[in-house]
Amino acid sequence: MNRKYRKTIIAGNWKMNKTASETAAFANEIKPMLPKNPGCEMLLCMPAVNIPAAQKAFKGSKIRIGAETMHYEASGAFTGEVAAGMLTDIGVKYVIIGHSERRQYYGETDLTVNKKVRAALDAGLTPIVCVGESLEQRELGVTDELLAYQVMTALSGVSSQELRHVVIAYEPIWAIGTGKTATSEQAQEVCGNIRTLLRKSNDARTARAVSILYGGSMNAKNAAELLRMPDIDGGLIGGASLKTADFVTIIEAAAAVEA
Repeated sequence: MNRKYRKTIIAGNWKMNKTASETAAFANEIKPMLPKNPGCEMLLCMPAVNIPAAQKAFKGSKIRIGAETMHYEASGAFTGEVAAGMLTDIGVKYVIIGHSERRQYYGETDLTVNKKVRAALDAGLTPIVCVGESLEQRELGVTDELLAYQVMTALSGVSSQELRHVVIAYEPIWAIGTGKTATSEQAQEVCGNIRTLLRKSNDARTARAVSILYGGSMNAKNAAELLRMPDIDGGLIGGASLKTADFVTIIEAAAAVEA
């Protein structure tokens, strides 16, 4: 991490877990456990139905509440969807875009991800843009080419100034929910390559200002090692963010690296 130039972010992705009442109970349990000076942005992204309860429960704490997805249209006949303006209207600042599960189960593509990034930025949201490769793609040796395509497509039409308000999350699909994790060296190599790509497509000052997270089964045991890597600026945390002690341990690991 390099806090001199960019923000450290520890973001939980709850996926389809916890009810509103369980969210409130989680907040009451974790708030006394949080470090007073975490040295990072603490974020929990959750199902839209839980966001108001979470905002109420976490009021007065430093944890921000984000969304897990959004539609690229401002309104319309899109049953079950949530628009960017609906999120900003209730005070949401962050939204995850293009998570591999959204791509796999709901047909999201690199082109629709780009539309969502554009809509999020226009609404004043900070998109957390997910990119990553499958095990087959890694074994074929096309990780760099694939991620370059994903990143450049997602950011098409995004200016250098706007890019400073984008977060990128590298999530190797083969490591999500499997318990497998890329080694710190593997994760650093890919995140470093993404930053190099941003430097070549924009400029060095912009590239070093973009936070790049690792999102492949970061947990309480491996967080410190991953967060010591120079181009890993935090984590997009899945299962570990559902457990108060584990999530706090990861936050503390980020704080310790910065000390």
